[in-house]
Amino acid sequence: MPELLQLLGFALLGIGAGVSFVVQQALNANLRACLESASWAAFISYLGGTLTMLIVLLVMRESWLSGASVARSSWWLWTGGFFGAIYIVVAIALLPRLGAATVVALIVTGQMLASLAFDHLGLLGLTQQPVSLPRLAGALLLIAGVVLIRL
Repeated sequence: MPELLQLLGFALLGIGAGVSFVVQQALNANLRACLESASWAAFISYLGGTLTMLIVLLVMRESWLSGASVARSSWWLWTGGFFGAIYIVVAIALLPRLGAATVVALIVTGQMLASLAFDHLGLLGLTQQPVSLPRLAGALLLIAGVVLIRL
């Protein structure tokens, strides 16, 4: 029973993150309209996120990064923000044109297709998990969902 409660708690956190994503995109799209720039809206969003994470680090009393820990990491591990910036600018630009449901469906579909490939190939250190028929069916259903949402 505790495992079921833990799974339920994790599911609720995931759903909450999904709601947060839509709220963020709607706010960013409205900011983009006011500023007339998806790039500036994304910058402000990331700045707000950076300040929030700084507060989280201080509240959680995380230790500062050491030179040794930074040296252990490869340069490409530091590029996550680059990919996040691509995602957020594109989402901000598409939301007013396609609507929240379609943009989220497209993003989730892209995430699912990339996740299947990353799992199957074990990319970026992920544990290799072969593509299976049920996993492919799920991805195809997501793609069908995008089409249905857009009709």
